[in-house]
Amino acid sequence: MATLTVPTPRKVPVLKNRAVAKLLLLALAAAVLVPPLNAHWGAGAWPHALTVDLSKPLASASNWVIDNRDSHPLFLYFFGYISNAVVLSVRAVYLTLLAAGWAGVTAFGALVAWRVAGLRLAAGTALAFLTCGALGMWVPTMQTLALMVVAVLASVAVGVVLGLAAGLSDRLDRALRPVLDTMQVLPAFAYLLPVVLVFGIGVPAAVLATVVYAAPPMARLTALGLRGADPEVLEAVESLGATPRQRLLTARIPLARKELLLGLNQTIMMALSMAVIASVIGAGGLGDRVYQALASVDVGAALAAGIPIVLLAVVLDRVTAAAGDGTDANERPRTIGRLYALAVTVALALAARLLGALDWPSGATLDITGPVNTAKDWMVDHLYSGVPVVGGTAEWAGHFTTWILDPVRSGLQWLPWWSVLLLVAALAWVIGTWRTALTAVLAMAAIGVLGVWEPSLDTLSQVLAAVAVTLVLGFATGIAAARSDRFERALRPVMDVFQTMPQFVYLIPVVALFGVGRAPAVAASVVYALPAVVRITAQGLRQVDPAALESARSLGASGRQQLWQVQLPLARRSLLLAVNQGVVLVLAVVIIGGLVGGGALGYNVAFGLAQGDLATGLVAGAAIVCLGLMLDRVTQPTERRAKKGA
Repeated sequence: MATLTVPTPRKVPVLKNRAVAKLLLLALAAAVLVPPLNAHWGAGAWPHALTVDLSKPLASASNWVIDNRDSHPLFLYFFGYISNAVVLSVRAVYLTLLAAGWAGVTAFGALVAWRVAGLRLAAGTALAFLTCGALGMWVPTMQTLALMVVAVLASVAVGVVLGLAAGLSDRLDRALRPVLDTMQVLPAFAYLLPVVLVFGIGVPAAVLATVVYAAPPMARLTALGLRGADPEVLEAVESLGATPRQRLLTARIPLARKELLLGLNQTIMMALSMAVIASVIGAGGLGDRVYQALASVDVGAALAAGIPIVLLAVVLDRVTAAAGDGTDANERPRTIGRLYALAVTVALALAARLLGALDWPSGATLDITGPVNTAKDWMVDHLYSGVPVVGGTAEWAGHFTTWILDPVRSGLQWLPWWSVLLLVAALAWVIGTWRTALTAVLAMAAIGVLGVWEPSLDTLSQVLAAVAVTLVLGFATGIAAARSDRFERALRPVMDVFQTMPQFVYLIPVVALFGVGRAPAVAASVVYALPAVVRITAQGLRQVDPAALESARSLGASGRQQLWQVQLPLARRSLLLAVNQGVVLVLAVVIIGGLVGGGALGYNVAFGLAQGDLATGLVAGAAIVCLGLMLDRVTQPTERRAKKGA
């Protein structure tokens, strides 16, 4: 007798997908919330009733500082002592460099590089210093180097203290994390004004602004190194009866040597990237030369001052990186090497002083201003407009603004504010958790509460367009670099120049070729963010498991199939990191883009600094921080989801 089998109902596969389930829940919530929200706030703009005006309290704080800066004990006996200490330190380093002369400084740099990494880097270091002199920039280079030495030492001291606190205490680590995030994301122009209010225009303000920007990497990497110390070694030291202080000094810190040196490396690079911005508040040196060239649109003068900054950055990067990779077993006794370098430097400095050759010889300079400006003029004359078939760069900028920037901005500003929040919640929740979604929504809502909703959406449109262009170019270039060693070697020096050249330098030719407006601001952002995306993409693809690629080849997969079906999926985490870094670096150039017609939040920050308007500058800077936080949450999955995806 046949039995009747009742088929069991099959589950819908779509409902098993967590992302689809989250979107269905959001759609249900939207169906409930949208009608009342649309009835009360149907317009796109953020309602004025939900804003908070900070102009009065910030203006009162600014006026109090101005009125009491010369009389209050806080300024006389605390900030005043800090200011004097910074001035004396920078002056002492600068006079020491001048006393050593160009020969002594060059020899000392070359000897240090030789002790750390060998003859090749020593020769490169000597050539870099000689190039700075040959370009007629020896004195500005020494001014910048003196400022950077003091700023880096202060940044390292602050970073190590914060890193020790975060590395030894979970509670302090959680408390310091948002502080360090704000220090890194807050645009430098936004906190230049408070620093200037307290310390005035000059070297102290420049050094302290640099410390705020450059200390977080040292703090983060110090904490990372302390937390990553081998537990077995720590247990062995503790079993010998060592005190907590002895365990820190004899085990934790030595085990974190590589992280500490990497933190020093990143601190130096970030401090040098502040050289031009700090010149706005009286830092002088190479940054001041670049800033003056920007005002007169003098590409040659900007490049002549920008090249030494690049050379300093590259030399210091290579030396500190080599120090981090070195091992004590392969080194000579350090004390003897240091004494040898010091003795040679002193001998050369004394010889130069006796010969009267401390200053760089005036007849040994090379003026590149004229040829560079001639080349720039030729490019403008032949590429700006009237190019057959493809059109000129001015037409490209106009089309990019008309077809991409304007529609994206209009679309964002047309959307009701609550729909933007729902969209942010959907994106952040799908890629992360409800906590990341809540953080992203609160960050976006804070922008509206600050009263800068429309300019923030304008900035967001520029960031989205710049990130899209950066990712297209960066992924394509990174894939090509990962698949060709020769192409990667040829690309490396270009990427080094793009990463270390101050943004102000390449902003000038960008303005000359594209005019003033939002398009050149986007172009400058792309140039600045592209190297990081290319490097991370190439590294992620190269680190894919060779066994997986070999398996794909054995199954007859073509090169294209290996890329799309094996390498890109396995490099997912690196690609997401590239997206995140592209967003962060594009946001970093928002302020500078505001100086060349980008408008929106970048212009507000620059205007607040120029006019001494604390409220305008700080509010716009806080809005940029909120944009960065929101974009970070909608582009980075949580660790748990990233592991599942991998």
